[in-house]
Amino acid sequence: MMTGKDEQIAFLRLLPSKVATNAQLYHRLSPTEPIVLGRDFRCHIVLDPTLYRSVSRRHAEVSPVVGIEMPSGGRFWQVCDLDSSNGTYLNGVRLIGCRVLQAGDRLSLGQNGPEFVFEYQLSEAVEPLQNFRFRSGPILDSSTDPTTPPPRPLPLVSSRPREAVSLTQLFPILSTGRQLAQKAYLLPAAVTVLFVVLLFLAIGNPTVFNFLLACYLAIAAYFFIYQLCGKRKLWWLLLLVALSTALLLVSPVLDLFTFVFHHLLPGDLANTNAQANFLLALVKMFFGAGLMEELFKATPVLFLYWLGLQLRSPWRERLGVWEPLDGILLGAASAVGFSLMETLGVYVPATYKSALMSGQDAAQLASLQLLIPRVLGLMAGHMAYSGYLGYFIGLSALRRRQRKLILGVGYLTSTGLHTLWNAAGLLNPAFLAIVGGLSYAFLGAAILKARALSPTRSQNFATHLYQ
Repeated sequence: MMTGKDEQIAFLRLLPSKVATNAQLYHRLSPTEPIVLGRDFRCHIVLDPTLYRSVSRRHAEVSPVVGIEMPSGGRFWQVCDLDSSNGTYLNGVRLIGCRVLQAGDRLSLGQNGPEFVFEYQLSEAVEPLQNFRFRSGPILDSSTDPTTPPPRPLPLVSSRPREAVSLTQLFPILSTGRQLAQKAYLLPAAVTVLFVVLLFLAIGNPTVFNFLLACYLAIAAYFFIYQLCGKRKLWWLLLLVALSTALLLVSPVLDLFTFVFHHLLPGDLANTNAQANFLLALVKMFFGAGLMEELFKATPVLFLYWLGLQLRSPWRERLGVWEPLDGILLGAASAVGFSLMETLGVYVPATYKSALMSGQDAAQLASLQLLIPRVLGLMAGHMAYSGYLGYFIGLSALRRRQRKLILGVGYLTSTGLHTLWNAAGLLNPAFLAIVGGLSYAFLGAAILKARALSPTRSQNFATHLYQ
């Protein structure tokens, strides 16, 4: 029988069917320090990166639960996922946060990754464990002969019945509270609650309500792109880029762009019947919408590109455009400011005014029905074009000798996608779905390529994809 004086020795047993024959099968756990599992050589349990491609560099952590003991005086251990790309599975269920381990629990690093069994025993009953080390390597015992068979499996000692409920199971925040603030779910939930409260307060004021709703939808759309990119960027810099583009739309700079692309170049659609002469309308859209608007949205990004060349480290890396991921994040932020100002300042007021003859309620409904799809369409619209062009601006920073070719291809491609979207609306609404999906596919492909090219790839926090 276990007494308070008996010392527990916990360990992870790697199932032999998942590993090579020369891998260590038993890994003793520390009673005081956390043990990290992953492909990084600095982890306590190192998995061979050539065998386990689904395992992240720092995949999971097994640690003793401090301050809570079993009735017998023993301790608990818990497993925590470390934001791994392919997840940590406990008994076949994907782990969210941390969970307390029970004897016999199976721990898998990814669905098809290496699988461990958590076991613990009394120190007086465990002779083979006295020579165990904490790092991976060949099979360990007192001899140096690599042909020595692994230690025999030992009977498990359970500290309490399976039906028992632990304190951390009754109050999960006691074990996951510290990790909760580090996850990507707490901040968006807090922002959502804040906007919900503000929206309730804005009921009865259509202008404020539309502004708050548009901002929330735009933040949600941008957050998705930000998570997919996986590179941290100063939040105030992203906000500043969005505000800069929005302010440029109400400044004399817009008049300059309009003069160049609508008067010096054939981009004015004012006196063109798009239905009667589709090809002429397509050409004018290419100059007046595609070329003009994409260059307009890229202006703050190009300015930061230039600014980064003037600054010294580390500010030039923080503020400048030094890789494609920088360009995508800044370009998408510029698109948010452009789309919000265009939607709230032009399209929504025009729709409200045209529907006002049917009453204020009908006008508000019509403007709301326009606002929601326009802002939600950011990911397949303005953010897709601007983020795609931003990829090429960042790529030109890595490949400076071919800068002109890179920027030219990116500018024309993003312009082409923008023009196709405008033209699809004239032909058939069904084409909008095709062009929108194509635009997002271009952006998604650029993000994946940017992550592969990133000099800081090892620090990328994006999920569901290999790091």
